[in-house]
Amino acid sequence: MSATERPVNPWVKQALELGPTLLFFLIYLRIRDNTYTFHGTEYSGFIVATIVFVPILLVAMGILWKLSGKLSRLQVFTAFMVIFFGGLTAWFNDERFFKMKTTIVYGVFSALLGIGLLQGKSYLSYVMGELIPMREEGWMILTRRLFVAFLVLAVANEVIWRTMSTDLWVKIETFAFPVALFGFLWWQIIALQKYMIDPDDSRA
Repeated sequence: MSATERPVNPWVKQALELGPTLLFFLIYLRIRDNTYTFHGTEYSGFIVATIVFVPILLVAMGILWKLSGKLSRLQVFTAFMVIFFGGLTAWFNDERFFKMKTTIVYGVFSALLGIGLLQGKSYLSYVMGELIPMREEGWMILTRRLFVAFLVLAVANEVIWRTMSTDLWVKIETFAFPVALFGFLWWQIIALQKYMIDPDDSRA
């Protein structure tokens, strides 16, 4: 932990990180069948929920930054994508922009990991190396697998939002994708135990 970074209660941190998405889901459920008119333009409940989601996310990130003194590059990138595509969604009154966001985010993650692999590097180890002590060989394996996983999620999102209902997409975006990614990461950590470094083992 850097000198400027402060410890944050794990439950508070989780609430600030996951809370905005859950609030978006609840707001969407509440207003999904409504239509709202602003300055003569009609907006669906989904688009209004998207617009409301942006300040909720920014407030949560601001609180997290105030408490911890730091935001990760991943959090900043995600916030930028939400603001950018949320803005496009509102400006063009077109929900497809916000749905595309997930495809692009997962696609960018996959592309960045792929670029590192082509260079014989694991960018993942640069981001998570302090959290998970693991030998370089293990990081390369995990990076290759996550490269594929993010690519699969990007393709899956593209198929889902183009072929299925908005209701189903919101549920998958809110719950299925995060749970699938968390489950995959947990499985990989268990599968790669032999590459883990014991901090108490001086031979590591």
